[in-house]
Amino acid sequence: MRRLTAFALVFAVLFVGAMAGAAAGQMQDPLFVKGSPDLDVEAPDETLPPEATSELTLQVTNDGRVTTGAPGNREVVTTARNVRLEAEGERGIEVETGKMAIGSVGENEPREVPIAVTVPDDVEPGEYEIDVDLRYSYTSAISQRGGSTQDRTRTVTRTVDITVDEGPYFKITGVDSDAQIGDTGTAEVTLENIGHEDADDVQLTLETQSSRFLFGERESDTTRIGELAAGEETTLNYDVTVPSDASIREFAFDGTVRYTDEDATDGLQEGLIGGTTPEAEQTFSISNIDSTLRVGERGDLYGTVTNTGPTTANSAVVRFADEDPNAVPVEQRVAVGALDPGESADFRMPIEMTREAEAVPRVFDMMVTYRNADNELRQYEDTDAFSEIAPRRDQFLVDVEDREIAAGETKLIDVEVTNNLDETATDVEARLFADDPLDSDDDEGFVEELDPGETTMMTFELEAEAGATPKTYPIEFDFRYDDERGNSQLSDTTRVAYNVTEAEDGLPWLLVGVVLLAAGGGFYWYRRK
Repeated sequence: MRRLTAFALVFAVLFVGAMAGAAAGQMQDPLFVKGSPDLDVEAPDETLPPEATSELTLQVTNDGRVTTGAPGNREVVTTARNVRLEAEGERGIEVETGKMAIGSVGENEPREVPIAVTVPDDVEPGEYEIDVDLRYSYTSAISQRGGSTQDRTRTVTRTVDITVDEGPYFKITGVDSDAQIGDTGTAEVTLENIGHEDADDVQLTLETQSSRFLFGERESDTTRIGELAAGEETTLNYDVTVPSDASIREFAFDGTVRYTDEDATDGLQEGLIGGTTPEAEQTFSISNIDSTLRVGERGDLYGTVTNTGPTTANSAVVRFADEDPNAVPVEQRVAVGALDPGESADFRMPIEMTREAEAVPRVFDMMVTYRNADNELRQYEDTDAFSEIAPRRDQFLVDVEDREIAAGETKLIDVEVTNNLDETATDVEARLFADDPLDSDDDEGFVEELDPGETTMMTFELEAEAGATPKTYPIEFDFRYDDERGNSQLSDTTRVAYNVTEAEDGLPWLLVGVVLLAAGGGFYWYRRK
């Protein structure tokens, strides 16, 4: 037993001596270093707003220490590697961000870590704490000469003090806007004082984040409220404009509140955010196009206008906006009344095509004007109407059945006159024109009314000179009449071929002359005898 005890004592002495020798060897190693990180957490801006989820920035610092070794090698043992952070609130304070890996933290490389913290509406103003757990790895000792290292893992808990603000605090709780793309409108912004103190001389400035969403014609606008008590909300109106080239999406804007608190101290709160999505552009389509348009005549353009926009268009009017001088609108505006979204209305637009117009397919520029919900006049120009233009035609058709007259003859001719228009013609005055060797002493005709396609008979006198050469000559007719609008119109001239023939049932003039000459000579001879 004594021998065993003696052996153990000798072994212990030798082991302690060996360890002491090894430690002494490491102490004498100029490349040996020993130390550890020392992490801490702070919140540079510790004040949080009430009844809101906000971002709290944590700053993780490292005040590492070296217990043994050269200071030049301290980074090896003072750096915290693979740092993982997890925070937890107290007394109702809720940390929304879970565990986070933030990498390495050196003595000269502090880390800023944003976390989301919610202050519920039942949390009173005052001071609170957030516990922050930090788990990390590090090298506690390294002997570069011996080629050995000692790695460790450690978890520490730090406490961060925060303050729930007890003064006024503001939040944009709602935005309602009637603005449409390509139009102006109003944005109703609801601002609430969610703080625990009344505020006076409150001013809310909104600044857009996009040039496609403006406050009037500017990028920002300010509205003054006056007093806003704790827990109270108010609605402010802003004029907004959305250009026609904007897309349908949510447009965000920033808010800044200036106010005076109960201690008469001026305050400034930035970082409020709001947004709204404008309605689609108010648009219209024109379809079901038909027409009776014809060169040289007045006709009608028929169509259907449809409200393809998202809101009701009041007092809608279809307008003819084409600038072609050969297409003259008799009525440039045709009212169709109020049109709900998706609702359609038929229209008829009278248009006169001049004689210089071409009988070709045409696309006419059209426009729809209307009044919006604020009774403001608006117009939509991006629409047109396609129409065929019929060729020119005679307004009246003339049919002369008997087209022959003998030289030296005077006769009555019957002429069938047909209304070739698409409207009733009234007070129709016809006139016949003839040049030598034809003439007329009764060259006018009249009918009180002719419906479209109706035919009437008119009688004229025609005379051919006795010495007229037998051949075809032209006679012409034109018509003056009143259209359905009571306007006097003059038709185009209609030509009809008329034949002059030799005189019938009479002696030739040469033979008559010879006979008369012979008779005269015989009478003279008889008197002499």
